[in-house]
Amino acid sequence: MLDPSSSEEESEEVLEEERREVLVVANSSQRSHPAAPRELGRQGDGGAARPASPSPSVRSEGREEQERLQREESDKRLRLQLYTFIARCIAYPFNAKQPTDMARRQQKLNKQQLQVVKERFQAFLNGETQIVADEAFCNAVRSYYEVFLKSDRVARMVHSGGCSASDFRDVFKKNIEKRVRSLPEIDGLSKETVLSSWIAKYDAIYRGEEDLYKQSNRMALSAVSELILSKEQLYEMFQQILSIKKLEHQLIYNACQLDNADEQAAQIRRELDGRLQQADQMAKERKYPKFVAKEMEQMYIEELRSSVNLLMANLESLPVSKGGPEYKLQKLKRSQNCAFLDIGDENDVQLSKSDVVLSFTLEIVIMEVQGLKSLAPNRIVYCTMEVEGGEKLQTDQAEASRPQWGTQGDFTTTHPRPVIKVKLFTESTGVLALEDKELGRVVLYPTSNSSKSPELHKMVVPKNSQDSDLRIKLAVRMDKPPHMKHCGYLYALGQKVWKRWKKRYFVLVQVSQYTFAMCSYREKKSEPQELMQLEGYTVDYTAPHSGLQGGQMFFNAVKEGDTVIFASDDEQDRILWVQAMYRATGQSYKPIPASQAQKMNSKGSNIHIDLTQTADRAQKHGMDEFISANPCKFDHATLFRVLQRQTLDHRLNDSYSCLGWFSPGQVFVLDEYCARYGVRGCHRHLCYLNELMEHSENGAVIDPTLLHYSFAFCASHVHGNRPDGIGTVTIEEKERFEDIKERLASLLENQISHFRYCFPFGRPEGALKATLSLLERVLMKDIATPIPAEDVKKVVRKCLEKAALINYTRLTDYAKIEGYSCVSSTTDTLNQAPPSVKLEEVIHLAELCIEVLQQNEEHHSEVRITALAAFAWWPDLLAEHAEKFWSLFTVDMDSALEAQPPDSWDSFPLFQLLNNFLRNDSLLCNGKFHKHLQEIFVPLVIRYIDLMESSIAQSLHRGLEQESWQPVKTITNSLPNVALPKVPSLPLNLPQIPSFSAPTWMASLYDSTNGSATSEDLFWKLDALQMFVFDLHWPEPEFAHHLEQRLKLMAGDMIEACVKRTRIAFELKLQKTSKSTDLRIPSSVCTMFNVLVDAKKQTAKLCILDGGQEFANQWQQYHSKIDDLIEETVKEVISLLVSKFIAVLESVLSKLSRYDEGTFFSSILSFTVKAAAKYVDVPKPGMDLADTYIMFVRQNQDILRDKINEEMYIERLFDQWYSSSMKVICMWLADRLDLQLHIYQLKTLIRIVKKTYRDFRLQGVLEGTLNSKTYDTIHSRLTVEEATVSVSDGSGLQGITMKDSDEEEG
Repeated sequence: MLDPSSSEEESEEVLEEERREVLVVANSSQRSHPAAPRELGRQGDGGAARPASPSPSVRSEGREEQERLQREESDKRLRLQLYTFIARCIAYPFNAKQPTDMARRQQKLNKQQLQVVKERFQAFLNGETQIVADEAFCNAVRSYYEVFLKSDRVARMVHSGGCSASDFRDVFKKNIEKRVRSLPEIDGLSKETVLSSWIAKYDAIYRGEEDLYKQSNRMALSAVSELILSKEQLYEMFQQILSIKKLEHQLIYNACQLDNADEQAAQIRRELDGRLQQADQMAKERKYPKFVAKEMEQMYIEELRSSVNLLMANLESLPVSKGGPEYKLQKLKRSQNCAFLDIGDENDVQLSKSDVVLSFTLEIVIMEVQGLKSLAPNRIVYCTMEVEGGEKLQTDQAEASRPQWGTQGDFTTTHPRPVIKVKLFTESTGVLALEDKELGRVVLYPTSNSSKSPELHKMVVPKNSQDSDLRIKLAVRMDKPPHMKHCGYLYALGQKVWKRWKKRYFVLVQVSQYTFAMCSYREKKSEPQELMQLEGYTVDYTAPHSGLQGGQMFFNAVKEGDTVIFASDDEQDRILWVQAMYRATGQSYKPIPASQAQKMNSKGSNIHIDLTQTADRAQKHGMDEFISANPCKFDHATLFRVLQRQTLDHRLNDSYSCLGWFSPGQVFVLDEYCARYGVRGCHRHLCYLNELMEHSENGAVIDPTLLHYSFAFCASHVHGNRPDGIGTVTIEEKERFEDIKERLASLLENQISHFRYCFPFGRPEGALKATLSLLERVLMKDIATPIPAEDVKKVVRKCLEKAALINYTRLTDYAKIEGYSCVSSTTDTLNQAPPSVKLEEVIHLAELCIEVLQQNEEHHSEVRITALAAFAWWPDLLAEHAEKFWSLFTVDMDSALEAQPPDSWDSFPLFQLLNNFLRNDSLLCNGKFHKHLQEIFVPLVIRYIDLMESSIAQSLHRGLEQESWQPVKTITNSLPNVALPKVPSLPLNLPQIPSFSAPTWMASLYDSTNGSATSEDLFWKLDALQMFVFDLHWPEPEFAHHLEQRLKLMAGDMIEACVKRTRIAFELKLQKTSKSTDLRIPSSVCTMFNVLVDAKKQTAKLCILDGGQEFANQWQQYHSKIDDLIEETVKEVISLLVSKFIAVLESVLSKLSRYDEGTFFSSILSFTVKAAAKYVDVPKPGMDLADTYIMFVRQNQDILRDKINEEMYIERLFDQWYSSSMKVICMWLADRLDLQLHIYQLKTLIRIVKKTYRDFRLQGVLEGTLNSKTYDTIHSRLTVEEATVSVSDGSGLQGITMKDSDEEEG
């Protein structure tokens, strides 16, 4: 702390300027203002001087300027006086402590820091950082950047000073927790690890390239300033709060002696005594504040006295002198403490001599001995020292030529007037000497006021000693115990004690904070000879008493029935004694020495001026009136209001996001001020509420919990339900409370109406819940009667209705589409906007509305979490708020939909967007807006399905008429040029098949099917239509079931028509094919077959309906008809194919019939072959026919296997084909049972049967079918015929046998 005296000479001009500023108002009435004339004179120097009177406007401006200066000066004087009181509270607190359990506040963000954070996150998204991140984290950061960081609500929150880096981090953490929970599980990587990793990356992005070391230092300083502050830090803080200059603080500090604990304790005792006198005077004059009840007047006096007594007890409980090294205050008995609290009680318990115990520490330093001549230079000497009644210490040994030591001895004694003996010895050289020889001694009588510097003392030497001028240089330091306030020699004369006028050694002892005693001591005595308890005495300067001999400067201590006269030898000693006793008595009257007394003892006037220099300087610079002002004469309620307002303004403008909470140091000083100067708690909190509400109304973020604390305190006080019992309530407090209650209710309702902007993104955390809780408390009529939940619900419902309008209005302002949707604001230009633009804007607005409601759910759901406890109605009201919000959107939506042309399906995405959000909200699903949305889109859906049904039917009819029955795979490359039917006006999410190359979604379809273009188009359209309706997720179950049933029935009818038309086309196509072995199944026939196969598959997908048991049975019957139809058609188609194949086999067998035995043609062929065989090799007749048929079978098997997709139907076809073939051959052989087969017939049949058996076995025909009875019959007949031919003509078969057929099975 700087001492102003050190800069007195250097800054004299500055000090004089300060003095002039401080005393402007005091001297304004006694002096004129010469500045104006001088100014006018200066202005007129340049021209001719002529008299002029100032105009009225000039006089008015002068008065305004003068009034402004007076107001500024008055405000400055008020702040100086207030700071004086504050400085005393800081210097010697005895009621409050700095709280250590307050939540530590975070550093607030400003606009520049917000911009830097935005740039860092933008740099990360642009890939300009070295932070490695996956796609999921990048998406989370992008959403955080777009939704949160770029939000104007965040910018307003930062501007209001209620946002910190911790809030930013919490919002991001809450956002990613939901995202991470939705991610799939990964083996070996827990979601907690992912969360931790993401948070670490977020911190790295947020910090950027900042120096982490600087950040850690900044955090350390933040933590210190938010916890415990030193006195110097508190002084500096309130200098800033009250705009006090450093010099002014130094003057006040020195003049008030803030570093003197005794002076501060005495000031407190005087203040408390003044407050008691003020209470007594108020009771005597009956000038009370106006209370709500008459009986509170006497209670008020008791409250005042009780509060003062409590302060006295607090002061009494403090150590006597703070910072004392070892001294502990001796506690008096409880009965004595009670007596001390009753000021003026005649029956006070008196102190005993044993209650006054003093402990002194003595330091004796022996330096050297001078004048030692009687000893030889080499003789050894040493000294001893002792405090009489204590132990004895000895110095080191030294030679007589250099008797120097510098040895220190430490002693402890309880004697205020100890006796110290120091002796000089020399070692005895005689053999019979028992003790060393004493050369000299000195006896000292030190006191606490004795000089502590080394001095020479003449020693007393033995008789006949040669060292007549023996001196010893030593220093004696006797400390002053903390509880010894002053000591010295005085003359005294009293009526009860010190009844003889004589000089005594007095000590002023402080036994406790309220107990002081004047004690007189004798030498070597630890207990006082006599003592006087100073409680109730008044000390003052007096004139000299002529009848008393001894002493020059007189003062006395007066009490009812007793007067004690004191006298000192000089004026300075008297002043010090009077000041010390003035602090001890606690009297309100401050003794002032008489002027004639100051003129006496001119020799000591310089000392007096030096000691009172600080006070003179304070008076010189205009501080005396603030320092000497009596605190009891001030309106501390008004002063505290100013102090609290200035402190709150300072707090809200510092670097912490405090939300209105004071720092621990500020709370400590305010608590101390209120307790010390008697500021009523209700007044304090009413002022606090008023200031907090003003800041909140001006846009600052205030914690509703803080408002709740202060309001609850005031409510309990006004309604007489305080925890400490019923207290007095003034009419002013009650009226102010009612005004604040009404104002607070209005503020809270406004915050709830603007909850999206007052508590953006749920910040501050839990603020909305606390606001609702406080509103419930404010609406209560008194502190004990709870308000019905329905009343609170009614108020909140009204607020949320306003909130819906506010949120939607701001949202439409943001979306900039009012001109398209609001009839009241439309213009001719906007009315001409195309319907597609209107619809696009409404869809965008719907997306924004959904985003708003989702944010409400995400960031304002803490109330819903606790709804079961206090606010069970909150979810319902939030749903009503959403319905009101959607009702405002309905106007814009209906206007945009009415502008759409008829049979336009572009609005379906709007329905899907809204319905997908509403159906997933249990409170909004099938609500008012949801039902309205359904009512609008029901006709559109029905109309759309009607048109689609007609379009699909027409497309099916035209397609089958023009169908080429080429498989789709063969026309894929020419798909863009194929005129396939179009589905009119399909919605955006329903893909179109024509006019583009094969899309990716059709690739798997083409790879797995060979159906016709018409059938594939039909199945795709039916499936796409059903998927479209399914994607609508119609919320009403009955209508959704109706749509599903209709589409299933439509699909069944369409597929049935397609199957029947395909059956007819199949038969016609098959009739046109050849019946010879040249027959090869056309691809068109296979395509038709595949259409039936696909129809069978699609039926299971497009025609099965989920419903109840009764309806399922009914629908199963209808579905069975379609399945039966398709199955029957497939059987017919297979039968037609088999019949065609059998016809070819029959034509082959008819050719073999020419060789029947006994026919004319057979004999001719036999003769010709035999005759020609003698000359040339004749080809084997019948082998070409068999090979041709075998080739026919094999190639058609390959065609069917390759072109038809369904394995089951292929196997069924091959089974029937094989069985029918064997049956025809068997019948042909049966018709010739009595005839022997021609050798050529036998060879052909053996080859055909053998190859047919093996080929169909390779195609997967089962053994049971292959080895049927028919085949066995054929096999037996041909074996017999073969044996017959072998007997008659061994070489006729040429190696073709049934046996070969058996051996070649593999």
